[in-house]
Amino acid sequence: MLTKILSISEKPGLYRLVSTGKNLNIVESLIDGKRIPIYLTEKVIALSDVSIYTTESDVPLREVLSKIKEKENGEKASIGKKSSSKEIFAFFEEVLPTYDKDKVYASDVKKIISWYNALIDANIDFEKIESQNGDQENDSSEELDNNDK
Repeated sequence: MLTKILSISEKPGLYRLVSTGKNLNIVESLIDGKRIPIYLTEKVIALSDVSIYTTESDVPLREVLSKIKEKENGEKASIGKKSSSKEIFAFFEEVLPTYDKDKVYASDVKKIISWYNALIDANIDFEKIESQNGDQENDSSEELDNNDK
């Protein structure tokens, strides 16, 4: 589901991709539902393309959001954006203990927490992943092994 959720540089909040065109995309704000055009010159990133640096390898944002959801029991994050850097990093270390302390900044963690809260408020199921043909599949769904038959 995160392939259609966008962060747009210099615009607050998150946006859902509504339609694509030759020179622009139409997006809808997750906050107020207003639709706006986004031109090709604007810096846009899909949340599915975001990953977090760790000491081992990069972790997709979807996994980090799922860990926050597990920690918060499906509720909004208990830590606010006005929290100190020390509190923010303590929270994030509980979620992702192996994050790279040299490459992940407090502003990054604040953004992740605000994205998480926006997705929870909009009832977006970020744990679903999209297959190649655009269908959504739940990451925890069982795969059938037809080789055993």
